Amino acid sequence: MFIAIASLVLSATITYAQKKKTKDTHEQIILSVNAYSFSDLLSAKDNRDKQPVYTYFNLLDWCASQNIKALDPTGYFFPGYPEVPSDEYIASFKKRATELGIAISGTGIRNDFASPDPAVRAAGVELAKKWIVVASKLGAPVLRVFAGEIPKGYENRWDEVAGWMVESFKECALYGEKYEVKIGIQNHGDMLQTADQCIKVLKAVDSKWAGLIVDTGSFKTEDPYKDIAATVPYAINWQVKESVFGIGSTVRTDFVRLMRIIKEGGYHGYLPVETLLVRGTPYDPFALVPRMLQELNEAKKEVYK
Repeated sequence: MFIAIASLVLSATITYAQKKKTKDTHEQIILSVNAYSFSDLLSAKDNRDKQPVYTYFNLLDWCASQNIKALDPTGYFFPGYPEVPSDEYIASFKKRATELGIAISGTGIRNDFASPDPAVRAAGVELAKKWIVVASKLGAPVLRVFAGEIPKGYENRWDEVAGWMVESFKECALYGEKYEVKIGIQNHGDMLQTADQCIKVLKAVDSKWAGLIVDTGSFKTEDPYKDIAATVPYAINWQVKESVFGIGSTVRTDFVRLMRIIKEGGYHGYLPVETLLVRGTPYDPFALVPRMLQELNEAKKEVYK
């Protein structure tokens, strides 16, 4: 079953220029979980031996107990990050995921391609290349990367900074092609705050090995749903947030509306969810993630009926 799912999604997560017109069915949308939802837990160390108190293997078992079919294991929580995990660890992790019927929907790194310092950007490209190899070994179709924050002093020089980003993304996409891993550029409310900015960058990168990770909670506009709709044709993966109005907003995402946008935009593939901790607010991912998946699954059934 895992192989069938992985095969379906690999063919589905193609760029907008390659998409085929097919009959939309709810089976073509596969819900996933982004591991960042469990960030604090995965980052915690035992006070005595400094070993992780909760690992990706624990999370895989939990996903299986919840009948979750796909996981995005963010790179940050692999042993030794930013260094890549050993081949033995990767093989063990992938084997366990396969045994449990859990597909790997993607992975991601931290980087800054908006830095005025060429050395910082070059280091980010090299990090991405290393993790492209990891993604390939994991069977992840997408490696998630960032643009970077607007650098101080460049607030009115967006095009100049975007040019640096584009060159970095191009180099990553060229390397990704060698390993059949797509570069997913996430709008993160940084240099990429609007649909127009995202589309401008993607058109400049101009590669079928690069696309957009649509972060539904990071468009800094009056009506984020419009930006989401505009970027669906460029989407190769997602981060569905609890609110389209950003972290901490009490206005929950209209999942039926979101699912209609996704269907109308013709996207097929993984749809990862990510819940986020807001300091000072009760947070339990073991309750929030299943609740969000249930809401999204109900919306999917309604829209694709």
